[in-house]
Amino acid sequence: MGVYEELVERGLIAQVTDEEHIRELVNNGKAVFYIGFDPTADSLHVGHFMALTLMKRLQQAGNKPIALIGGGTAMIGDPSGRTDMRQMMTKETINHNCECFKKQMSRFIDFGEGKAIMVNNADWLLDLNYIEVLREVGACFSVNRMLNAECYKQRMEKGLSFLEFNYMIMQSYDFYALYQKYGCNLQFGGDDQWSNMIGGMELIRRKLGKEANAMTITLLTNSEGKKMGKTQKGAVWLDAEKTTPYEFYQYWRNVDDGDVIKCMKLLTFIPMSEINEYAKLEGAELNKAKEVLAYSLTELVHGKEEADKAQTAAKALFAGGSDDSNMPTTTVEDADFEDDKVTVLSLMIKAGMIKSNGEGRRLIQQGGISVNDEKITDVFTAVSKDDLANGIVVKKGKKVFHKFTLA
Repeated sequence: MGVYEELVERGLIAQVTDEEHIRELVNNGKAVFYIGFDPTADSLHVGHFMALTLMKRLQQAGNKPIALIGGGTAMIGDPSGRTDMRQMMTKETINHNCECFKKQMSRFIDFGEGKAIMVNNADWLLDLNYIEVLREVGACFSVNRMLNAECYKQRMEKGLSFLEFNYMIMQSYDFYALYQKYGCNLQFGGDDQWSNMIGGMELIRRKLGKEANAMTITLLTNSEGKKMGKTQKGAVWLDAEKTTPYEFYQYWRNVDDGDVIKCMKLLTFIPMSEINEYAKLEGAELNKAKEVLAYSLTELVHGKEEADKAQTAAKALFAGGSDDSNMPTTTVEDADFEDDKVTVLSLMIKAGMIKSNGEGRRLIQQGGISVNDEKITDVFTAVSKDDLANGIVVKKGKKVFHKFTLA
């Protein structure tokens, strides 16, 4: 089985422009492919996971990845999948985020000499002459076709700015520039990027008389069709400072039963023969598969040592143990206290365990909150500085643990 057939078996492929040609390229290590990452934050997150693991799979098969950091396109903002306009970022913020991305990507992709390369589209987009772009590139695009593109539909309802309207042209220019400079013959991206990718192929054909191809990968969604990678605290980040290895492990350990096998196929490097065996498990036995999924992904992102720590801490807590050394922890400051006490409700809000006081009150009244393994039912339950001197553990439901300590 070639790498293309494995991608199909794992359910990674959404759309392709020329399946036979792409199959021949990637199976024979002839693909010079790129995937773009817009630096909208200072860390990659679970939403980028699919692209990173895909690049790793294809590089292992002999293909050459190009990781494109969108330092230039981030000055505009991608309207795909948006109903509102993205917040504008400064050049300094974009450059900082680009540097953070580089460090994280190196865990997945080998950027050694003659292997993968990393480029920033600011290097060519920021120096473009507006009149030249209009004449040389703009003439290749039909406004009617652009307006019918899926990536613009949601924004059209509230009003698409001319700034955002140019995003497709900029992304298309990226493919065109990479083809000329590095021989990039294939672009990968999320399924919501299809129109932008086709635009790049068309620009290469019209300007250079050459053929290039594109393939979109399945979006990471749960069994309800919602994007995965979000918790009550926000995105699940790959940066250990933003999402601790323990929290990262727990996110995957707690996925719904209906999502665990799909996540194994899409995100891990566990052989399909082994995954098919896990797929036979039912009920409580599925927890074995969840532990394997959580450990595998935590090891991939944070390394074996952190994965071991996270797994040990999780098992100890679920077994009623007391090892909380790797548990997510929030420090309580003097300003959080009132008369030397702070409510459990306030602590949960501070730690992002709940979104609102109303949610917290309902959980407490329903017996869903415990402090040091003792259920509380009074919404005004508070703890003192003395209580926090040695730390307390607040448990939400059966799966969410959080430690609070005194500053």
